[in-house]
Formats: sequence, structure tokens, C-alpha cells
Amino acid sequence: MIDYLNLIQRYYQNNELAHDILLKHSKAVADKALSLAEKHKELDIDLEFVEAGAMLHDIGIFLCDAKDLGCFGKEPYIKHGTLGAEILRKEGLEMLARVCERHTGTGITKDDIIKQNLPLELKDYTPVTLEEKLICYADKFFSKTSIDKERTKEEVVKSMEKFGPESLRRIKELESLFG
Repeated sequence: MIDYLNLIQRYYQNNELAHDILLKHSKAVADKALSLAEKHKELDIDLEFVEAGAMLHDIGIFLCDAKDLGCFGKEPYIKHGTLGAEILRKEGLEMLARVCERHTGTGITKDDIIKQNLPLELKDYTPVTLEEKLICYADKFFSKTSIDKERTKEEVVKSMEKFGPESLRRIKELESLFG
């Protein structure tokens, strides 16, 4: 298995606040995802991959302008997934890179990019594999700004309503798969 803690440390060695927030958030997401995978053994989910993917899904946040997270980069936060994917691709971790770019919201479609004028390359960023979907779903239960609070299923669904009917449909699909 990949040494994800060492990888995170290399990119966050000079940023204690962002490092701590990233680790706490990612650990909560990993624990949630692994717990859900245990409930659904029939899905035959790759637990090692889920753990690594959950721990690395937000590795790109330090490159974004998110001062409340201790991140003083230049990029808009919506790009943290694609920026993280670039990092992991440079590390030779293509499958984990896909987790980064596909976990935001319930995934971002080409249509979302056009309709919302998002600063992303025009392509589909929705989770494809069961592991990607599980990490995406587990991530919705934890905010990096309220690190110690787990959202309820109802709060997760409500938080996705603001992104429109397709996002709501996708979160309900994930809920039916893993909830």
C-alpha cells in the first residue's frame, strides 16, 4: 500500500494548519468510507484503495485560496480536486488521481461546468468506480470547517439540493448504494 502519510507530509511540511485540517478531515472520510464498505461486503470494495484514496482526495487544497483552511494558493477552491489529481499523476498514481478529480460535490459534469461557468477543463468529473463513488459519498458527511461534526444523511442530501436536481439525483443514488 502507498505511504499516503509520507506523501501528504512532503506537500504540507511547511503548513501545519492545512496539514492538520487535511489529516483530520481525510481520516474522518476514510473511517466513514471503510465503515460503509464493511456494511456492504457484497460489493467487494478494495479497502486498501479506499483508505489511500480517502486520505489523498483533498491533497490539492494547499494550492487554493482558502485562508480559513490555512491554504494560501492562487487557485479557486473548486479546482482542488484537479490540482490534487495533477500532484498524484506526477507521483505515478493515476487511479488515485481520478479519486481527487471525481470527488467534488457528487461529481461535476460537462454540463455543470458550462452552466456554472466553472474554471475547469471541459470534461466529466463524476465518480465511476465503486471505490470512487464511496469516497465521494463519505466525503459529503464532513466539512473541513466543522471538522469534528459528522453530518446526518438528511443534512448531506439538503446540502446537495443547492447544486440542482442532477446533484440531488446523484446523492440519492449514492445513498441507495451505500446508505
